[in-house]
Amino acid sequence: MTIARDIAKYVSSVSFSDLPKEAVHSAKRSLVDTFGCAIGAFNAEPVRIARATLKDIESRYSATLLGTHYKTDASFAAFVNGTMARYFDYNDTYDGKEFSHPSDNIFPILAVVEAQKGTGKDVILGITLAYELQCRLADAASLWKHGWDHVTYGLVSVSAVAARLMGLREEKIEQAINIALNSHITMRQVRAGELSMWKAPAFANSARNAIFAAELARNGMTGPSPVFEGENGFWKLVSGRFSLDTKKFGNRRNRFKIGQNLFKFYPAETRAQTAISCAIEAVKNVAGVDAIKRVVVETNEAGYKILGKDPEKWHPLTKETADHSLPYLVAVSLLDKDVDLSSTSERRIGDRKTLNLMKRIQVAENKKYTALFNKGGTVNAAGIRIVLKDGSSIHKEQIYSRGHPKNPMSDEELAEKFIDLSSDVMSRSRAEYILETIWKIEKMDSIDRLFSIAVLS
Repeated sequence: MTIARDIAKYVSSVSFSDLPKEAVHSAKRSLVDTFGCAIGAFNAEPVRIARATLKDIESRYSATLLGTHYKTDASFAAFVNGTMARYFDYNDTYDGKEFSHPSDNIFPILAVVEAQKGTGKDVILGITLAYELQCRLADAASLWKHGWDHVTYGLVSVSAVAARLMGLREEKIEQAINIALNSHITMRQVRAGELSMWKAPAFANSARNAIFAAELARNGMTGPSPVFEGENGFWKLVSGRFSLDTKKFGNRRNRFKIGQNLFKFYPAETRAQTAISCAIEAVKNVAGVDAIKRVVVETNEAGYKILGKDPEKWHPLTKETADHSLPYLVAVSLLDKDVDLSSTSERRIGDRKTLNLMKRIQVAENKKYTALFNKGGTVNAAGIRIVLKDGSSIHKEQIYSRGHPKNPMSDEELAEKFIDLSSDVMSRSRAEYILETIWKIEKMDSIDRLFSIAVLS
């Protein structure tokens, strides 16, 4: 049996009744967090570009563009809404051998469920299955070390789950995976050097292609096989050989991966979460940044290579580069004692005081932190050492960032994050009403109301 067929068999075998209460609740927590990230980014430039490009395209297989009355093809709705969810770099994450933002799957799932006229239970099932596939693949093999981007695994999770929600049988789900994965693999350049607007839509574009692949498979299209194991397949050209034992995947007997994801406390790249906390804590004992002689930031291998190696990270020109720059984020943390949505604004990233402070910051790999990361479980430990001009020093370390399963954010904290994210575009009372609806989504016979109560324009 091919890996693609094995995945297809797995997603076909799980139903909503197989989900334990904790998985259902975890899916709703992720939906709350991701929906808030998306609403907050309604007016972001990449979102406006995507919406303007696709809002007038009509389709019988349609879904809503979040925040509007517009409907377009489900795959295009997944692209626009997915771009919204990812823009702030504030949605959840899961790291195994590969990085992932499993919540990137949520708006593609919503688009397919809406187009299928499905229910709230379909949403919860789809989210849970997509998280399972995304996280298991992340555990199986690294892509970034081979120059490919993590959104590539989303081609599998979205195509398989979309096909399942369309009611397709195993053989057609397998073909959806074959079509999607063979044809749309993403290069890691999207996250190297100076980062562009495309950081936000990268997964959304994979999802768009994956939904289209599922639609083609539904109508009988077949794809290259075996797409993983073949002569010129995924193993040989992209990931290297790996094992994927679906017998260990979430079901009535085994724990689901959803709930093991990390929610972000700060709108910044995952490996920066602990460093930001350390910097804020350390600077409490410093009279002012003028007293600082040198700052050493220690992170894991991935943190150094992604957030501290490139010269562009030392003078960011875009929001996307700034929220992926350890020296910049640490400098902001030391100056402002916080990192929020304004921290990576165009005005803020050009601040001369911040840029001057960055000249006193060093970023280095700590092998101990790399070893902790390599064990899996999204452990992005960091340490900060501030050397003062009087010769004294301050050291802070954090192993589990706020929002990690071992240092979790409560439901109430996630709700407040939602309200804060949406505060520029809606009243608190409306935000609370949307939250109330999400927390009860499994009781909804149709998800249309979830979008109608979130219309902004």
